[in-house]
Amino acid sequence: MSPGRPEHLKTFDYVGLHRYFLTFCTFEHRKILVTHATVESVRTQFLRAATDERFAFLAYCFMPDHVHLLVEGTTDHSDCRRFISRAKQFSGFHYKKAFAESLWQRYGYERTLRSDEATLRVARYILENPVRAGLVARIEDYPFSGSGMYNIGEILEAVQMNSGWYRSG
Repeated sequence: MSPGRPEHLKTFDYVGLHRYFLTFCTFEHRKILVTHATVESVRTQFLRAATDERFAFLAYCFMPDHVHLLVEGTTDHSDCRRFISRAKQFSGFHYKKAFAESLWQRYGYERTLRSDEATLRVARYILENPVRAGLVARIEDYPFSGSGMYNIGEILEAVQMNSGWYRSG
Protein backbone atom coordinates (compact mmCIF):
# COMPACT_ATOMS: atom_id res chain seq x y z
CA MET A 1 0.00 0.00 0.00
CA SER A 2 1.43 3.40 -1.00
CA PRO A 3 1.43 6.12 1.66
CA GLY A 4 0.74 8.78 -1.00
CA ARG A 5 4.03 10.56 -0.43
CA PRO A 6 7.69 9.96 -1.25
CA GLU A 7 9.63 8.05 1.40
CA HIS A 8 13.28 8.18 2.39
CA LEU A 9 15.35 5.04 1.95
CA LYS A 10 15.08 3.02 5.13
CA THR A 11 18.62 1.61 4.96
CA PHE A 12 20.41 4.91 4.21
CA ASP A 13 21.14 7.64 6.79
CA TYR A 14 21.56 10.61 4.34
CA VAL A 15 24.70 11.78 6.18
CA GLY A 16 28.12 12.26 4.63
CA LEU A 17 29.81 12.97 1.31
CA HIS A 18 26.87 12.11 -0.97
CA ARG A 19 25.23 13.84 -3.92
CA TYR A 20 21.46 14.29 -4.16
CA PHE A 21 19.00 15.30 -6.83
CA LEU A 22 16.18 17.13 -5.05
CA THR A 23 12.85 18.47 -6.31
CA PHE A 24 10.51 20.68 -4.32
CA CYS A 25 7.10 21.71 -5.70
CA THR A 26 5.32 24.90 -4.78
CA PHE A 27 2.12 24.66 -2.76
CA GLU A 28 -0.73 23.66 -5.07
CA HIS A 29 1.75 23.97 -7.99
CA ARG A 30 1.29 27.74 -8.03
CA LYS A 31 3.55 29.47 -10.55
CA ILE A 32 5.27 31.83 -8.13
CA LEU A 33 8.98 31.33 -8.83
CA VAL A 34 8.89 33.75 -11.74
CA THR A 35 10.46 37.00 -10.54
CA HIS A 36 14.06 37.76 -9.72
CA ALA A 37 13.07 39.01 -6.26
CA THR A 38 11.17 35.84 -5.33
CA VAL A 39 13.76 33.45 -6.74
CA GLU A 40 16.64 35.33 -5.14
CA SER A 41 14.88 35.33 -1.76
CA VAL A 42 14.35 31.56 -1.90
CA ARG A 43 17.84 30.92 -3.27
CA THR A 44 19.37 32.99 -0.44
CA GLN A 45 17.58 30.87 2.15
CA PHE A 46 18.63 27.65 0.39
CA LEU A 47 22.24 28.85 0.49
CA ARG A 48 21.86 29.67 4.17
CA ALA A 49 20.69 26.10 4.85
CA ALA A 50 23.48 24.73 2.64
CA THR A 51 26.08 26.64 4.62
CA ASP A 52 24.59 25.49 7.93
CA GLU A 53 24.46 21.84 6.86
CA ARG A 54 27.65 21.93 4.77
CA PHE A 55 26.31 21.32 1.28
CA ALA A 56 27.55 22.60 -2.09
CA PHE A 57 25.16 23.59 -4.90
CA LEU A 58 26.36 21.75 -8.01
CA ALA A 59 23.36 22.83 -10.13
CA TYR A 60 19.93 24.37 -9.62
CA CYS A 61 16.95 25.50 -11.65
CA PHE A 62 13.93 27.42 -10.37
CA MET A 63 10.98 26.64 -12.61
CA PRO A 64 7.69 28.54 -12.12
CA ASP A 65 6.14 25.85 -9.88
CA HIS A 66 9.09 23.76 -8.70
CA VAL A 67 12.82 23.79 -8.12
CA HIS A 68 15.49 21.22 -8.96
CA LEU A 69 18.67 21.08 -6.92
CA LEU A 70 21.82 19.02 -7.29
CA VAL A 71 23.64 19.22 -3.98
CA GLU A 72 26.63 17.49 -2.45
CA GLY A 73 27.60 17.01 1.18
CA THR A 74 31.03 18.47 1.80
CA THR A 75 31.82 16.80 5.15
CA ASP A 76 31.22 13.48 6.85
CA HIS A 77 28.57 15.26 8.93
CA SER A 78 26.55 16.82 6.07
CA ASP A 79 22.94 15.77 6.70
CA CYS A 80 20.65 15.88 3.67
CA ARG A 81 17.42 15.45 5.63
CA ARG A 82 18.36 18.42 7.82
CA PHE A 83 19.36 20.42 4.73
CA ILE A 84 15.98 19.73 3.07
CA SER A 85 14.09 20.61 6.24
CA ARG A 86 16.00 23.83 6.84
CA ALA A 87 15.99 24.96 3.20
CA LYS A 88 12.21 24.61 2.97
CA GLN A 89 11.66 26.02 6.46
CA PHE A 90 13.86 29.10 5.97
CA SER A 91 12.55 29.93 2.50
CA GLY A 92 8.95 29.15 3.44
CA PHE A 93 9.13 31.39 6.51
CA HIS A 94 10.40 34.38 4.52
CA TYR A 95 7.91 33.82 1.72
CA LYS A 96 4.97 33.52 4.12
CA LYS A 97 6.06 36.66 5.96
CA ALA A 98 6.12 38.59 2.67
CA PHE A 99 3.03 37.12 0.95
CA ALA A 100 0.92 35.53 3.74
CA GLU A 101 0.73 32.17 1.96
CA SER A 102 2.57 28.85 1.93
CA LEU A 103 5.45 28.34 -0.46
CA TRP A 104 6.07 24.56 -0.56
CA GLN A 105 4.17 21.32 -0.72
CA ARG A 106 4.88 19.28 2.38
CA TYR A 107 6.93 16.57 0.67
CA GLY A 108 9.61 16.68 -1.99
CA TYR A 109 11.55 14.13 -3.96
CA GLU A 110 15.13 13.07 -3.55
CA ARG A 111 17.44 10.70 -5.31
CA THR A 112 20.89 9.75 -4.08
CA LEU A 113 23.43 9.68 -6.89
CA ARG A 114 25.93 6.86 -7.02
CA SER A 115 28.42 7.89 -9.69
CA ASP A 116 30.03 10.83 -11.43
CA GLU A 117 28.15 9.92 -14.61
CA ALA A 118 24.83 10.22 -12.83
CA THR A 119 25.91 13.62 -11.52
CA LEU A 120 26.55 14.92 -15.04
CA ARG A 121 23.28 13.46 -16.31
CA VAL A 122 21.33 15.15 -13.54
CA ALA A 123 23.15 18.48 -14.05
CA ARG A 124 22.26 18.32 -17.74
CA TYR A 125 18.63 17.41 -16.96
CA ILE A 126 18.37 20.31 -14.50
CA LEU A 127 19.85 22.87 -16.87
CA GLU A 128 17.75 21.69 -19.84
CA ASN A 129 14.48 21.90 -17.89
CA PRO A 130 13.52 25.44 -19.07
CA VAL A 131 14.34 24.52 -22.69
CA ARG A 132 12.15 21.38 -22.51
CA ALA A 133 9.35 23.48 -21.00
CA GLY A 134 9.57 25.98 -23.87
CA LEU A 135 10.53 28.89 -21.61
CA VAL A 136 13.77 29.64 -23.50
CA ALA A 137 15.52 28.39 -26.62
CA ARG A 138 18.96 28.03 -25.02
CA ILE A 139 20.06 26.97 -21.53
CA GLU A 140 22.18 30.09 -21.18
CA ASP A 141 19.12 32.33 -21.65
CA TYR A 142 17.28 31.17 -18.53
CA PRO A 143 17.88 33.56 -15.60
CA PHE A 144 16.95 31.20 -12.74
CA SER A 145 19.44 28.36 -13.13
CA GLY A 146 23.08 27.92 -12.40
CA SER A 147 25.56 26.52 -9.90
CA GLY A 148 27.22 27.59 -6.70
CA MET A 149 30.49 26.07 -7.91
CA TYR A 150 30.67 26.45 -11.71
CA ASN A 151 29.38 28.74 -14.40
CA ILE A 152 26.87 27.23 -16.81
CA GLY A 153 29.46 27.14 -19.60
CA GLU A 154 31.73 24.92 -17.51
CA ILE A 155 28.88 22.51 -16.75
CA LEU A 156 27.81 22.34 -20.40
CA GLU A 157 31.41 21.78 -21.49
CA ALA A 158 31.82 18.92 -18.99
CA VAL A 159 28.57 17.35 -20.16
CA GLN A 160 29.55 17.77 -23.81
CA MET A 161 32.98 16.21 -23.18
CA ASN A 162 31.23 13.18 -21.70
CA SER A 163 28.42 13.01 -24.27
CA GLY A 164 29.58 9.61 -25.57
CA TRP A 165 28.63 7.77 -22.38
CA TYR A 166 25.59 10.03 -21.90
CA ARG A 167 23.96 8.85 -25.13
CA SER A 168 24.90 5.23 -24.63
CA GLY A 169 23.83 4.96 -20.97
